[in-house]
Amino acid sequence: MTPAKSVALCDVDTGRLDAAATLVGGPVKTYRDFRKLLEDKDVDAVVIASPDHWHAIQTIQSCQAGKDVYCEKPASNTIEEGRAMVEAQDRYARVVQIGSQGRSQLAAWQAKNYIVNGQIGRVKEVLCWHYASPDGDWSTPNEAPPPELDYDMWLGPARYMPYNKKRTHGTFRWLIDFGGGQIRDRGAHIMSIANWVMDCDGTGPVSIDGSGDPPKDGLYDAAVTMRIVYEFKNPDWTLVWAQPGETSKELDARYGAVYHGERGRLTVTYGDGQPTNTEQKAKEYKATIEDRKIFRSPGHMENFLDCVKTREKPIMHMEAGHRVSSLCILGNLAFQLRRKLEWDPVAERFRNDDEANRMLSRPGRGVWHL
Repeated sequence: MTPAKSVALCDVDTGRLDAAATLVGGPVKTYRDFRKLLEDKDVDAVVIASPDHWHAIQTIQSCQAGKDVYCEKPASNTIEEGRAMVEAQDRYARVVQIGSQGRSQLAAWQAKNYIVNGQIGRVKEVLCWHYASPDGDWSTPNEAPPPELDYDMWLGPARYMPYNKKRTHGTFRWLIDFGGGQIRDRGAHIMSIANWVMDCDGTGPVSIDGSGDPPKDGLYDAAVTMRIVYEFKNPDWTLVWAQPGETSKELDARYGAVYHGERGRLTVTYGDGQPTNTEQKAKEYKATIEDRKIFRSPGHMENFLDCVKTREKPIMHMEAGHRVSSLCILGNLAFQLRRKLEWDPVAERFRNDDEANRMLSRPGRGVWHL
């Protein structure tokens, strides 16, 4: 197989599309409608870096078109979307990698190697910390979208709301409809490493309890501060997302997680584009022949491209991505509903809570629905 190269680009904003074409360099086809790109026979695989609310439909249609997929995190915006993405990956026999790249970094591998081989004993609690979301007076009037942006296509499956420049590029993440706040942005990195270390890529919590503070201004609705507690069973352990939370005593970082075991603790920081880091004791640990061997990714995109060739599952395959995204989604639902939620990780339904179950999906808009 020849080395991977960019042959086509797609964006609903022509300004950004032109800038991307310049950045790639050389001849490249450009599209404003991703469906046209998927018809391109020169395209074998796609990278989906659209806002979160587009990930499910674009991933599913890419699989249907016979393309392998690298989709940025978080995988989906609802539980229903995530499960549909897993089913599409399996039905069309595609390679799908979700872009929580932390587990492909050396320090995450060192941390997992250290923890699963018993160096801090059985892990009882994982405490994540992250700084709060921005807050303040974000008021700005709605206006007509700029001519270079196809705003109706940008909205796609999300419910309609008037164009506002503070709701689109970059800042979309502060609305639950489009992004979902820090827990979905960075939580999809930090908790990806936690799920990987704790071997939870195929399961989820049994309960979620949450609290937090909404923004002062009405333009956004994602939590400014937040504390979500997830309880897991068999084995029993607790995952906490704290925004902000208590930072690590061992490593200085703006976000990360501390793994508390019966015989010690270990800090793992970042987990995204920032270099993941862990404590020196994990870096120096040498596995014995009896130890469990942990797969070491050559890099997140490299792992994806390797799997495109071999047809093996990548380190952040769709089921793993769905389970991490589910944590983010369930945390936001607990924040919105302000009560403890009982969850069945097999059926992927809430126990005895019709209101919460109605929030596991969304109707879509126009032609854009599952």
